[in-house]
Amino acid sequence: MKEINLRIGHGFDVHRFDEEFDARKPLKLAGIVLPEPRSLVAHSDGDLLLHAVCDAILGAIAAGDIGLHFPESDAAYANADSSELLRQVLDLASARHFKLVNVDVTVVAQVPRLAPHVPEMTLNLASLLKLPPERVNIKATTTERMGYIGREEGIACYAVVLMNSDV
Repeated sequence: MKEINLRIGHGFDVHRFDEEFDARKPLKLAGIVLPEPRSLVAHSDGDLLLHAVCDAILGAIAAGDIGLHFPESDAAYANADSSELLRQVLDLASARHFKLVNVDVTVVAQVPRLAPHVPEMTLNLASLLKLPPERVNIKATTTERMGYIGREEGIACYAVVLMNSDV
C-alpha cells in the first residue's frame, strides 16, 4: 500500500502602506489590482497575499522562505511581479513531486474594504495555482481598529496550504 505523503505549510506576510500613492505600484492582492489609491512599501510589487502563499508552499516542501529564494538585496527582484515569483515556487514544488491540494488565506486589513473583491481574487488565485476555485478560499477581516492594521498603517496576510506528493 502506498504511503500518503501530505504536508501542511503556513505563510505570513505584512507590508505597510506608503505615505503617498505610487501609480507605478498600485495595491495588488492575489494578482488583482484593487481600485484603491494606496500603495504598499515593498521590494517587489507588494502582493502580500501571493507572498504568504509562496511562503506556505515553501514551508510545506521544507524549502525555506520567500526571502531565501527572492532576497530584497537582489536588484533582479525590484518591482518583481509576485505572480512570477509564485510560478517559480510552484515549479520548485513540482520538481520535488508536490502538488497543491487546497489553499486557505486570511487577509487582515482595516482598509480597503476587501469583501467586494474576494470573488475575483479567489478566481485569479485559483488560476495562478492551477486549482479549481472550490479548492481556494480567501477571507478578509479587520482588527477592529486595534494595532497597526487598525490604525490603517498596513495589511497582513496568513496562508495555509495542503500539499500531496506522488512519491
